[in-house]
Amino acid sequence: MKGIIFAFLGGAFITLQGIANTVISEDIGTWQAATITQFTGFILAFLILLFVRDGKWQGFKQVKPLYLIGGAFAAIIIFSNVTSIQRIGVTLSISAILIAQLTLTFIIDSSGWFGLEKQKMKLPQFIGIGMMIVGVVILRS
Repeated sequence: MKGIIFAFLGGAFITLQGIANTVISEDIGTWQAATITQFTGFILAFLILLFVRDGKWQGFKQVKPLYLIGGAFAAIIIFSNVTSIQRIGVTLSISAILIAQLTLTFIIDSSGWFGLEKQKMKLPQFIGIGMMIVGVVILRS
């Protein structure tokens, strides 16, 4: 149950962040908004880390360097989301973002990329993604 709650929270905050960044970018620019977002996110994460103190730093050396650039993806995410929201609106942007996420995760799951166990994709998964695409087409009309 916690996983579902956190997924909903994450989804809600991604949407709120996209809107906030779009408003900020109209005043100061998209890359500036991305910089502020990354900086404030770093500060919050660091403060939480100071309170949590879970002591798992020793595993840091075992992380593959490729995965350490994951945070850098956020700059591209922010820029893409802001630009998308400015050009096509929040609803269509978030719908397209969800389709992109589902499609990529579908490919990752079915291929077993990044050391994940391969998942067999069945007809309902294909139908679900297809229905989302149809929904975006209807939203766009």
